[in-house]
Amino acid sequence: MEADSSTIISTRDLTKRFGDFTAVDGVTFEVQRGEVVGYLGPNGSGKTTTIRMLCGLLRPTSGSAQVVGLDIAKHADQIKGQIGYMSQKFALYDDLTVRENLEFYAGVYDVQESQIKSRLDEIYHLAGLEERINARTVTLSGGWRQRLALGCALVHHPPLLFLDEPTSGVDPVARREFWDLIYQLADTGTTVFVTTHYMDEAEHCGRVGFMLDGQLLAFDTPHDLKKHHLKGAAWTLGLDPLLEGVEILSKTPGIVQARLNGDQAQAIIVPGEWTPETLASMLTSRGLSVGEIKTVEPTLEDVFTLLAHG
Repeated sequence: MEADSSTIISTRDLTKRFGDFTAVDGVTFEVQRGEVVGYLGPNGSGKTTTIRMLCGLLRPTSGSAQVVGLDIAKHADQIKGQIGYMSQKFALYDDLTVRENLEFYAGVYDVQESQIKSRLDEIYHLAGLEERINARTVTLSGGWRQRLALGCALVHHPPLLFLDEPTSGVDPVARREFWDLIYQLADTGTTVFVTTHYMDEAEHCGRVGFMLDGQLLAFDTPHDLKKHHLKGAAWTLGLDPLLEGVEILSKTPGIVQARLNGDQAQAIIVPGEWTPETLASMLTSRGLSVGEIKTVEPTLEDVFTLLAHG
């Protein structure tokens, strides 16, 4: 398998089995340099196993992949020095300060001693850690620990960064700020491959892959995923009782899918099948109380729900 110079990740039929269990099943995709790619799916869908193979931490059962031009089966050790990897439980040393953690990882990644100070200064600025350089890591909040972990993964200036569920367990503000950091990195040419189970985060990505039960269901831009898979308009409906309303909608001809969206129902409507008035009349005849019906922008969660049940 040959990859051109613009391709930084290339997989073909990548598969990983643990005994009789297939964690990743014949996955094929490519990532170009400078992209921000989201790899989405519920827990246990195969996202982390895929990343661990691409990082050279797990040997695939079958199939192949190249990362930064290197074969993951033949050159795993070389790959590790060319990538940054921030796992769900990145190892930070609580008794060390922010600076000492970064210096430790600079040593792990063999950053030249003459370059360490300037590189750490860049990391402090990028991650907003200037005021916390001498703070012991144990005193940092989840959001600041996350920034430090990112800095440690970047200290050797890798061209490719793998982030495995990086915003899991942090508050919404910290999540948004972390995505701002991701795009700062992308602007400097770093390729970012990020796994998440937060569907709203996928909207921030240039391209998105959907994983379910070890299989890659789709891999495309958010715009094209919606265009190709959602053949209808998205409506939100205020219904009471809500769960019963979603169940009725899901069994109604002319409605592609129905799901909960907060305290409302959301449905994808086949063009020309229903108007808000006729749909409200049908639901009322079924004993439901119907509030406002609004047209909304479809989301990637709509796409994933359709693919998962398709």
